[in-house]
Amino acid sequence: MTKLIETGPGLDPVTFEVLKNSFITTVDQMAEQMLRTCYSFVIYNRDFSNALHDADGNSVAQGNYDIAVHVGTLHNTCKEVIRVFEGDMAPGDVYAINDPYAGGTHFSDVRLVRPIFDEDKLIGFSQSNGHWSDLGGSVPGSFDVTARDMFREGLRITPLRLFQRGRFCSDVANMIAANTRDPASIIGDIHSQAQATLAAERELLRLVKKYGRGQVMRGMEEVQDYVERAVRKRLADLPDGTWETVDYIDRDLGAGEGMIPIRIKMTIKGDTIHYDFTGSHSTIASMYNSAPGATFSAVVAGMKTFFPDLPLNSGFYRMIEVTAPKNSIVSAEWPVAVTGFLMPFEKIMNAIFEMWSKIMPERAIACAFNLEYLLAGGRDARKPEKPIFMFYEWLPGGWGGRNGKDGADVTTACFGTGLMSQPNEGNERVNPTRTVEFQIKQDSAGPGKWRGGVGVQKTSLLLEAENAVMSYICDRERAVVWGVEGGLPSMPHGLTMKRAGEETEIWLGSVFSDYSVHTGDQFARPTAGGGGFGDPLEREPRKVMEDVIDDYVSLERARTDYGVVIREIDRDLCQYEIDGTATEACRADIRAKRKDWARMDPEEVARKYRSGEIDTLDAVRHYAVILDWETGELLPKTTAQFRESFEKRTVAHWV
Repeated sequence: MTKLIETGPGLDPVTFEVLKNSFITTVDQMAEQMLRTCYSFVIYNRDFSNALHDADGNSVAQGNYDIAVHVGTLHNTCKEVIRVFEGDMAPGDVYAINDPYAGGTHFSDVRLVRPIFDEDKLIGFSQSNGHWSDLGGSVPGSFDVTARDMFREGLRITPLRLFQRGRFCSDVANMIAANTRDPASIIGDIHSQAQATLAAERELLRLVKKYGRGQVMRGMEEVQDYVERAVRKRLADLPDGTWETVDYIDRDLGAGEGMIPIRIKMTIKGDTIHYDFTGSHSTIASMYNSAPGATFSAVVAGMKTFFPDLPLNSGFYRMIEVTAPKNSIVSAEWPVAVTGFLMPFEKIMNAIFEMWSKIMPERAIACAFNLEYLLAGGRDARKPEKPIFMFYEWLPGGWGGRNGKDGADVTTACFGTGLMSQPNEGNERVNPTRTVEFQIKQDSAGPGKWRGGVGVQKTSLLLEAENAVMSYICDRERAVVWGVEGGLPSMPHGLTMKRAGEETEIWLGSVFSDYSVHTGDQFARPTAGGGGFGDPLEREPRKVMEDVIDDYVSLERARTDYGVVIREIDRDLCQYEIDGTATEACRADIRAKRKDWARMDPEEVARKYRSGEIDTLDAVRHYAVILDWETGELLPKTTAQFRESFEKRTVAHWV
């Protein structure tokens, strides 16, 4: 095997542009292959990504719809495969890996890597990464919130050969599948992903035939250099400086109350950028830890949001330096549990959004909602031929308000903007569930001069199921989605359960695993909207009324959050009227009192909540107090942390 690049003159501009776009199109073709051949509903809803790599494993191209979470990790897993199999690769080989400690994300993201040869020359690799619905472990879906180490999370696949010179290693594949709860889908997805890598091989060899091996390999090198030059130029054009911020995970399940800080200091110096996580919390007693590869990917995904016009490849990574203290929540090492890495991942992204918003105010954005996963599994009593069902669902929500624009409504999470919002009909077909309610969640958007996007409310019913259990993977029940520049927060996350035949709901919150559920149980959860941008008292009353007409904002919250008094004339005809005089008086009253509200004795606020004088949104948006939302008990340490954030991001910007 050789990795020597055949040198030659630089590409002419036309050939360069054709190859650059051909590489991206090749990866998009891999995605189309997966969508048409995958077995699992999870992958069908685009929880996957693909990449083309050069002979050293560096990323040459990713597709237009690959999800953000994978963007900075695929080169790591490709390089790990090269490290293990270097000197022992052949045409037709395909290797599998899902190891988060070798630069991946979590065990559910299984990558298949194919070396691509032109005759006897290794010219690159194609890689297909799909989220498998189950990898074993202690609970269906392999997401056990209470796991402290990887041994409860599922099967760790270090680099192994699944196809040898084109021959399917069925013994190895069957062993992997037998350790999961859905072996048939696993085998189907293996073949789907392998075919996706083969599609890339065919396309790359077509380009070699047309342009020559040297030109194509030169193109792989030059597209990375192009992105590197572009990013370095943009960094060099910015003033040198340091920015820092902090965001939080809700809690450590092995400790008392109090949010878990992720601290980031970003420094631009010349044409380089450094992200320093010194001061972040140590690893915690749950799976909400991130290994170094996933942390680097979060940095890349957050920063790339502010460079939307550039293609993404390893050239983007060359000027980025990351410092993450060992054994911290952003640098977990084997065997610490990391399947829930997506929780610190989104905190890192939103923190980077906040810092880059200071540098590029024209692209400024408030905090986006947090991705949530609902997983249930058991026996589907409707289908004797399918002994185990795997219900695995995520919901869209709201992104943060922007400088001059409201936030995006009902959008997939920043963690993976390529994800689809799962169709109810599809979930109902493959799982014993029925959707009772799925609609926009009124008052979920963080109020601001530019409000956050709205979230949704979904309620589902469990049908004929046996021995079923549920897990909920979420955050921002306490570290509530925050506003900026004077904007207000959104709302807490959490799931409620209504048992079959009962009228009262049980609040289960945002973090639980292995919870028994039965036929007829009904479960409901909202997703938060985005945080508000700018002072909500500066929002045009007409825009507030339009939100009321659209059912995004209630009449009550229009008055209490925006100070806009609206009279309902005919709801069915969407006829409303703004009371201008009352609005001026209401806004003046809020301006005079709101700083005192935000600094009121938290115990008094908790008392008001328990007595019913105020509700959850009042507690969060006006008093900046975090409670146990079931009992009304004050969480003093959490509240102190939340108030510090509220003072900095909101109160400090009120005139």
